[in-house]
Amino acid sequence: MSDLQRAIRILKEGEYTCAIVKGESVHTSTLRGVKPLMQYLKRNTDLKDACAADRVVGKATAFLYVLLQVKAVYARVMSESALQVLWKHHVQTDAEHIVPYIINRKRDGMCPFEEAVLALDAPQEALAAIEKKMEQLGIEL
Repeated sequence: MSDLQRAIRILKEGEYTCAIVKGESVHTSTLRGVKPLMQYLKRNTDLKDACAADRVVGKATAFLYVLLQVKAVYARVMSESALQVLWKHHVQTDAEHIVPYIINRKRDGMCPFEEAVLALDAPQEALAAIEKKMEQLGIEL
């Protein structure tokens, strides 16, 4: 079974929001939104060439996966802009549902993180925008 297949299986069988697999190394999280990936980035977790399975991948999350240097991302739901980011950075992608954009938790508009990076093309610029939005929303790691 490939790392991507294992990550997908772990995601589907557990109560996780994301599962990242690289060989014997397995990282899972129940945190929502960008928080788990931001924690991996801040902790310098080595996820280069890992395979990720995630419930929801918007453009902000896609940029974080690029910065983490994963080689493949599967999502139950992925936004069109996330798909473009991952393709541009040569990350293998698979999704059950492609949507125009990720909706916010109130279901009355766009996800604030997707909106924060919508016009951006560079991963480092996106990271700065995500950090700024986290600060504005009072989200701590």
